[in-house]
Amino acid sequence: MKLPILAAALLVATPVLAMDLAADAELGKNEAEVRAALTELGYDVRKIEMEDGEIEAYVVKDGQMAEVYVDPTSGKIAKIKGE
Repeated sequence: MKLPILAAALLVATPVLAMDLAADAELGKNEAEVRAALTELGYDVRKIEMEDGEIEAYVVKDGQMAEVYVDPTSGKIAKIKGE
């Protein structure tokens, strides 16, 4: 009986990918700066490109994948999508 409760607690307590990334964190204003910042944070940058006016980086860390969108004007994270 305690096992399901413990499992549920772990799922809630498990940090979402990008645990060390937060909205408005500054990564850089171009693809090279964003790639370098993400790599320094331990992310494997699989693909990075300009899309819809934002720098979009596809990253993997600890087996979890995410898309990080960066505003090239400010260099700050606009959105993070985890998978």
